[in-house]
Amino acid sequence: MSKEYEINQMAKEDSWRMFRIMGEFVEGFDGLADLVPAVTIYGSARTKPDDALYKQTEEIAYLLGKDGFNIMTGGGPGVMEAANMGAHRAGVISAGLNIKLPEEQKCNIYAERTITFHYFFVRKVMLVKYATAFVIMPGGLGTMDELTEVLNLIQTQKMKPFPVLLFSTPFWAPLLDWLKNVVLPQGYISTEDLDLLRVFDEPKELADAVKTWYTKQKFSGRKALEY
Repeated sequence: MSKEYEINQMAKEDSWRMFRIMGEFVEGFDGLADLVPAVTIYGSARTKPDDALYKQTEEIAYLLGKDGFNIMTGGGPGVMEAANMGAHRAGVISAGLNIKLPEEQKCNIYAERTITFHYFFVRKVMLVKYATAFVIMPGGLGTMDELTEVLNLIQTQKMKPFPVLLFSTPFWAPLLDWLKNVVLPQGYISTEDLDLLRVFDEPKELADAVKTWYTKQKFSGRKALEY
């Protein structure tokens, strides 16, 4: 097999991959455009239903839903399932943006509007684009990836700034201490970056903060979020 043949085959595969990527974006835009106002809730897929965090997540989503916010998650189990359950209980749109993985992840039963993506980066765009606010529950590498991407988009002014709402002081305190005491003194971030982060320990306080912020943006005549 010649080198030229291999290059041509690779070019064909890349061309078809572009169509697949475009198709996923179109499906996401068509399926989620009516979701606004929505709140995206991130967190661990490994949280069990008998965990206090599961119940707190459900309550947060329920309270946000009662305030008129639709709920988006990554569609999987754990925190995502709890959030979709809360949205379902509140009677708002409960969206789950699932991802194809080597070990198949099925969308949880409480996600009533579902889209399954092949590409992580397309899914991440959709979780951000139609969100009015972001709630970051405790989680692992995936949650950290989503948190830092949101912060980076705001820092680089690709999105308008808004509070990023973290839940559980005991979980997030070590990260915040590291940012404040190690990263900030070395000039890698600014105090304004730290001001983006707010931590809550009570579901109602967090839900009220989202509602208050969104109402202020709405009455100021500005879009709550632009991406």
